Amino acid sequence: MFVPHHQLRGNGGHPFYAALERVLQTEGFDAFVEAQCAPFYAPRKGRPSLAPGVYFRCLLIGYFEGLDSERGIAWRVADSLSLREFLGLALGTPPPDHSTVSRTRRLIDLETHAAVFTWMLGVLAKAGLLSGKVVGVDATTLEANAALRAIVRRDTGQHYADFLTDLAKQSGIATPTRADLARLDRTRRKKGANADWVNPTEPDAQIMKMKDGSTHFAHKHEQAVDLETGAVLAVTLTGGAAGDTQTLAGTLAVATANLAAVRAQPDARTPAAVAAQIAAVVADKGYHSNAVVLALEAAAIRSYIAEPDRGRRRWHGKHAERDAVYRNRRRIRGAHGKGLLRCRGELLERPFAHALETGGMRRTHLRHHPNILKRLLVHVSGLNLGLLMRTRFGIGTPRSLQGRRTLAGRLFAAVRRLWIALRSPRTPRARCRPRDGPCAAPRVPRRHPSHFGGARTPETLSATGC
Repeated sequence: MFVPHHQLRGNGGHPFYAALERVLQTEGFDAFVEAQCAPFYAPRKGRPSLAPGVYFRCLLIGYFEGLDSERGIAWRVADSLSLREFLGLALGTPPPDHSTVSRTRRLIDLETHAAVFTWMLGVLAKAGLLSGKVVGVDATTLEANAALRAIVRRDTGQHYADFLTDLAKQSGIATPTRADLARLDRTRRKKGANADWVNPTEPDAQIMKMKDGSTHFAHKHEQAVDLETGAVLAVTLTGGAAGDTQTLAGTLAVATANLAAVRAQPDARTPAAVAAQIAAVVADKGYHSNAVVLALEAAAIRSYIAEPDRGRRRWHGKHAERDAVYRNRRRIRGAHGKGLLRCRGELLERPFAHALETGGMRRTHLRHHPNILKRLLVHVSGLNLGLLMRTRFGIGTPRSLQGRRTLAGRLFAAVRRLWIALRSPRTPRARCRPRDGPCAAPRVPRRHPSHFGGARTPETLSATGC
């Protein structure tokens, strides 16, 4: 009637996580992270700690499963036998809870997480999926874990509601109501200036207008992508209101340091094809400025930055800037430059969609840039591992298997299509009917299968059916 749990047969595990575990074991992932995290673990006995390999695998699960919080990761691991097997946990061993994962993240410093990210780049380099010659840079916003109603003034620490009340009393309203405060606040200019207001619980976030028109506290997530392979070379995090021209140099510096660290790895299998220096940078028009183009040219880096329409420009006393801008303009108008800009639209937006939309990191549940960047580095490392898995096995995420049919299913579908084709009546076509000319019969345009039985609307004409 009863069977002990240690006598139960294993479920075989998830095929994707089983293949990913083979890759990590082959490359020596556990030995590397244990050596990196050794200073953070005390030799004396105490509360049972979380092994470094288990901790980083939990964060990788957050990317592959699309989980936005560490609490969600803990719930998902506790609910799945396949994920427990991926973490190397026995059936009777309790999985780590969210507080243990959070505490381990706080104890391990940011440099160790960056070293794990660089190690993942080294794995891509061994597989020939890293070049670093042509780099694309782009940025997006992450909604911060902070509320606008909790802002205070930087100089006095006064809350926003109290500040509006004082303004209303100064304007002659003795006992202002909420409607009076809203009416007074609606007509004020520069009421959300980051130089004046800050959230006390999240001082790293900044007030900015999102793409949907709403105003929130946000962080700026910028990344550098290898346009030859699609691998993410660097990830940086700044305040949401930081300009693109101000953060480009920092992101390129991090990408250059990561490439140098990959080349310096003591593994003989690391190919020398990894570039020692970035040769070209591709970006959108938000990164275009005289100083940026001139600085890239001074660093011997070719720029392919889209130029906004600024009208007729005056170059009195700016001959060096003029020549650099004109050379960049000539490059982006050529065939090679146009091809790079098209690749930028594809290879730069795709990591954002994978890591932030389906990966669940568009809104952060952590606070302060070091904590968010720790999670983001391992999250993007999972994206790079997905690129390796897609190259080796044809599948980059565990959810990709849901759209794959088995061999028996494909054979059944082929037999069914053949049976329908044999049973469908065919109308013989007249051989003497001319194909072209004034007597030709009008050709009926071929319709998509989803169009039959309904009206042709603009929504149904899209390629994806969305």
